[in-house]
Amino acid sequence: MTGLKKASNNNAAGGFSIEENVESDMNRESILRSGNVAVITGAALGIGRALAIRLAGEGMSVVMADLQSGDFAEAVDAAKSVAAKGPESVVSVVTDVSDSGQVENLKTAALDAFGKVDFLINNAVTRIGRGFDADLAEWRRAIDINFWGPVYGVDVFLPTLLENPGPAAIVNVASKQGITNPPGHPIYNVSKSALKTYTEALQHELRNNPDNQGDSSVTAHLLVPGWTTTGKSEHKPGAWMPDQVVDVLLAGIAADRFYMVCPDNEVSTEMDKKRILWAAQDITEDRPPLSRWHPDFADIAKSECS
Repeated sequence: MTGLKKASNNNAAGGFSIEENVESDMNRESILRSGNVAVITGAALGIGRALAIRLAGEGMSVVMADLQSGDFAEAVDAAKSVAAKGPESVVSVVTDVSDSGQVENLKTAALDAFGKVDFLINNAVTRIGRGFDADLAEWRRAIDINFWGPVYGVDVFLPTLLENPGPAAIVNVASKQGITNPPGHPIYNVSKSALKTYTEALQHELRNNPDNQGDSSVTAHLLVPGWTTTGKSEHKPGAWMPDQVVDVLLAGIAADRFYMVCPDNEVSTEMDKKRILWAAQDITEDRPPLSRWHPDFADIAKSECS
């Protein structure tokens, strides 16, 4: 059984790649074995692109989905160029995840190409919308992509995943902004907060489904990146690169972790824990919302969350 081993690139996550046998109590790492099939939305840039290239290079068949663009075409070519099973093991499907019909088409294309799906990664995202003065059409578009996109993905692909004779997994890509809710981009925070709640409920339903038990079950997972250089953004020293997030994702699947929260080069895992607890304690301590940024609490929050 193919498992995970340390990758050649060293980073704070402890890099992992799909190569050697490593035993897991839940055998989740067998999802990542050579020959299995991954469907990745938002595959043109950033985390989606890095994951597609990684999985193709390690022998998985990969279905890459995104809007039509030069970046998407380039990402597909990059994945094909390293595909251990040859370029035919990488398929691209132009898909707007906010359209359930196009997500259905994505599933059909995946099954036509490879006959099954073992690994669904709902990664497509938009950051349009911004503040309360933004066009509400942009807010709706943000919800349609960031929340409804993964919902459609689960709705369309879950029956197929449940039919697998072996284990399968769904990963929804969230954000720390959907947990700690920093000011400045409320619609993005709302969409990612909704996705967190949805994915928690999905995981609960799957683990309590009597027909979905044991090593062949379907599991749901929440990937929570930190500050990551994505898209065409200039890389900043404090940010992680997409490959580092992929390391956390692959290791998390192998360990059957639900919450895969990534640190970065500025925020440690311990700092994340403190900030998440601080946000929750706004309720239990009856503080103003977003008290980390409130003048009466900002100094103490900075001290306690650093």
